[in-house]
Amino acid sequence: MRVAVAGAGSVGRSIARELVQNGHQVLLVDRDPRAVKPDTLPEAEWLLADACEMSSLDEAGLQGCNVVVAATGDDKANLVVSLIAKTEFAVPRTVARVNNPKNEWMFDEAWGVDVAVSTPRLMTALVEEAVSVGDIVRIMTFQQSGTDLVELTMPKDSPYVGSRVGDVPWPADTVLVAIVREGRPIAPSSDDPLESGDELLFVSALDVAEQLEGVLAPQD
Repeated sequence: MRVAVAGAGSVGRSIARELVQNGHQVLLVDRDPRAVKPDTLPEAEWLLADACEMSSLDEAGLQGCNVVVAATGDDKANLVVSLIAKTEFAVPRTVARVNNPKNEWMFDEAWGVDVAVSTPRLMTALVEEAVSVGDIVRIMTFQQSGTDLVELTMPKDSPYVGSRVGDVPWPADTVLVAIVREGRPIAPSSDDPLESGDELLFVSALDVAEQLEGVLAPQD
């Protein structure tokens, strides 16, 4: 897979390093000469250019990329990169970094963003996940499909503790994608039992995620 990363700061370089280690071809683009440091990641391609300029993206061969990651520290730049990548170069998938949570509402399909990653939101989700039992924690929103990745920890007094996954009346447009039990991820089948303390990961439509709390909540 060929991936272009706009923004060669610490975030962009970290993403690129992980992708390279996973066997992908990576191009890092940045307009700041101080950020272009090929010696820090010689396995990647480097381009000194403004990723918001059409000519720069054409030079980068963006039309041949499978994914574009807009990872600069400027939300406006990340939106522009995503929009150009999607509309002018027909890149199949765009991932954009959200620096200011107040701007998160703009990172959607209208701006060519398939997945918006907000570091403050992820950190908040991790904090909430660590202390919340029985409450929905939103981890990530997939803008293109209009779905959330959410987590819910199984309450010990839920009426469905010990029940089979297939016997729980999950809300419509909700899929249980993983159970994390004692630090071990499990791909759930309909016959798997649910246990108290299980961390349940769901992909759910935006308007039905809250219903999960009601399904698993203790009954009065």
